[in-house]
Amino acid sequence: MAALQRVDVQALDPARLTPVIGAERYAKFEAIAATGRALLDGRTVLNVNSTAAGGGVAEMLISLLAYVRGAGIDTQWDVIEGTPEFFEITKRLHNHLYNSPGDGGPLASHERAQYEATLADNVPALLEDVRSGDIVLLHDPQTAGLAARVKEAGATVVWRCHVGVDYMNEQAELGWEFLRPYLDPVDAFVFSRAQFAPQWLDHTRLHVIPPSIDPFAAKNEPMAPEDAVLVLQYVGILDGGGEQPLATFTRRDGSRARINRHADILQTGPAPPVDAPLVTQVSRWDRMKDMAGVMAAFSEYVTAEEVHLVLAGPNVGAVTDDPEGAMILHQCMDAWRQLPPNSRHRIHLACIPMTDSDEGSAIVNALQRHSAIVTQKSIAEGFGLTVAEAMWKTRPVVASAVGGISDQIVSGVHGLLIDDPHDLGAFAEALNRLLDDGAYAEQLADAGRQRAVDEFLGDRHLGQYADLFMQLESS
Repeated sequence: MAALQRVDVQALDPARLTPVIGAERYAKFEAIAATGRALLDGRTVLNVNSTAAGGGVAEMLISLLAYVRGAGIDTQWDVIEGTPEFFEITKRLHNHLYNSPGDGGPLASHERAQYEATLADNVPALLEDVRSGDIVLLHDPQTAGLAARVKEAGATVVWRCHVGVDYMNEQAELGWEFLRPYLDPVDAFVFSRAQFAPQWLDHTRLHVIPPSIDPFAAKNEPMAPEDAVLVLQYVGILDGGGEQPLATFTRRDGSRARINRHADILQTGPAPPVDAPLVTQVSRWDRMKDMAGVMAAFSEYVTAEEVHLVLAGPNVGAVTDDPEGAMILHQCMDAWRQLPPNSRHRIHLACIPMTDSDEGSAIVNALQRHSAIVTQKSIAEGFGLTVAEAMWKTRPVVASAVGGISDQIVSGVHGLLIDDPHDLGAFAEALNRLLDDGAYAEQLADAGRQRAVDEFLGDRHLGQYADLFMQLESS
């Protein structure tokens, strides 16, 4: 088995954030960066995760590490390799940490042996990149078992967990029981919310750092409304077909490119017309995102004939660490086929091409910007980057009041939150309210945009990591 992929990280000058965050805020960030450069001189910050594309962690790393390099700090990014069985086990762990049994399979001695064997295969190549004094950030359950070997190499180990729930049931406890033996060597734990950390974890080593978005990434950069329409027509999400759009997007290396690929769409009849209000949810095909619940609520309670629903996720073959993606997609397709015909023609399932991850992000950018409402009806959520993305784009949001979503939105101020993610009627009522009251939707969207600027951009995120590294150095 080929072990370990080293991801090329392009440097980006953090100064380009200045027009968004202002000169005063950027000056504070630059002072923090200068301290970080002195602290980490001659050392590397190495990030290790399980996929280079197709999820929020990968999206964040692409931009954050580019800004770290642009700030003059050496950083690298390694992606572990694994067998299909390894990723079945780690997906099961992922689901357990969200209070769900997932596929119902065990987390016993055989699974532990497979987990450890796969990570052991990655260790030799990983240790080629680790020197004494380096800081290694291991992301999520897939990498937790590497902590001891990295620590033995003389590095400082930070385990960053992007998943969790506020109140744990026996499923979550079982998942944490599996992971606990691997976490003792860790110097610091980073969670998106303090509530996600298990009670037995040493809370003196716990740090809370919410994620962020990059306003200049292909998924979030400015896009004119007319260009968004042309992109969506070309890829097949909007009716009209059309030639390849002249609009371009920015790759992570700064070059400009055009959309070349089409989305795979499941629908009855034509795509939505350009003037149709779109309700959109963009997420991985994951049971925690409850795409089927969004469909059911829309079908039963959102009756305005002109309104369409688009459920969009990545092409499942592109997300290497999620073996359930194809199964959840097919479950959604089966649920769609069972809908009444008068609902089914207004609901569209789209698989976004991910052969070129920047291109896929640009398509999502066009879709979110064109949408009347962006939703995230998750059953559980570590953070929910799509919420911050929609707020940044001045789109009104309807979402579940779970996990990190609750930290992004004050309901009735920055968007609308549903207390019970299983309450389809309440979810649809919020959708209908915003569809019927454009002024209120605009008010929420404007406040959401400011909230995204204030709280969820990279300078805040990197500043918190710099604070963490300084604490580790002084301890």
